[in-house]
Amino acid sequence: MRRASASFIAVTALLSGALAAAPRAEADEIADFFKGKIIRIIVGFGEGGGYDLYARFASEHMGRFIPGNPTIVTQNMPGAGSKRAAKFVYSVAPKDGTVWGMVAQSVPHEAALGDAEFDYDVNKFQWLGRITSNVDVGVTWHTTNVRTIADAQARQVVVGGTGAASPSVQVPKALNHILGTQFKIVTGYKGSADISLAMERGEVDMVASIGWPSIKSTRPQWVRDKQVNFIYQTAVEKHPELPNIPALGELGRNADETAVLHFIASSADIGRALFAPPDTHPGRLAALRKAFDAMVADPVVKADAERRNVDFDTATWQKLQQLTTQIVTTKPEVLAKVKVALDQK
Repeated sequence: MRRASASFIAVTALLSGALAAAPRAEADEIADFFKGKIIRIIVGFGEGGGYDLYARFASEHMGRFIPGNPTIVTQNMPGAGSKRAAKFVYSVAPKDGTVWGMVAQSVPHEAALGDAEFDYDVNKFQWLGRITSNVDVGVTWHTTNVRTIADAQARQVVVGGTGAASPSVQVPKALNHILGTQFKIVTGYKGSADISLAMERGEVDMVASIGWPSIKSTRPQWVRDKQVNFIYQTAVEKHPELPNIPALGELGRNADETAVLHFIASSADIGRALFAPPDTHPGRLAALRKAFDAMVADPVVKADAERRNVDFDTATWQKLQQLTTQIVTTKPEVLAKVKVALDQK
């Protein structure tokens, strides 16, 4: 067998070196871009609520997993049940990886229902990942005489809400329509933290939609001191930690009611998730997704989450994309019934 020529060996070596250098060059370019940068997480609600809590947790930890170790800050942009923030990230924010969003887990559902404010495609959200799924619960203050769904069917309950399309409004509206509850909704609050304070002060009787993880981390005294009554949980099935609280998905009395309540309750699977704008720089987007996966797998981060009572129930960006697609392609006949329940048609 003839030995390879020196020139052939040299060319092969050069090509191998070039191929190996290409990924390194891209990594260096990404690190150079993010070095010294400030990344903003746009949160669709006010300070102190569940979304704000998880966005700030991510802002504290994720930077060290991104090439270049940028600084990450949160910016609260409440309005219209977080649709203001969702549209800003989608349409206005730079597409260079320096702006992400964390908005209402019901945003894909609102888009599926044909909300006029969604003049864009939520299927184009560039998901980074989910920190936790989120079961919202409806709670009344301990001084009220409303402790069950049956009590809410028998008497009026004043409920605090944010935007008209938020779960804090949509869930009680749907229950009024389907089960005959008497929730009177007062809107205009910036987020669950504001509504919670209003309930504690006696301005409203109920918080209709607040994350169970948020209660555990920011208001453990509610549970410890039995300060609230749990009326329902916005979930298809009962959360393992809430076995005695009715789940919306179990409250339907027939197939139509069950289909409507399942659609509303399925938002729990989106949970507290981060996304980047459409058309984000592909290389940087891949780096951000890799960084998210590394963050939620890191033992130091997990230990901090456990210490602070921050739930982890993570999902990949691929899973979130799949969920979003399933939601926005819900059968029209189901969506029509949901719209009736929400007084949208």
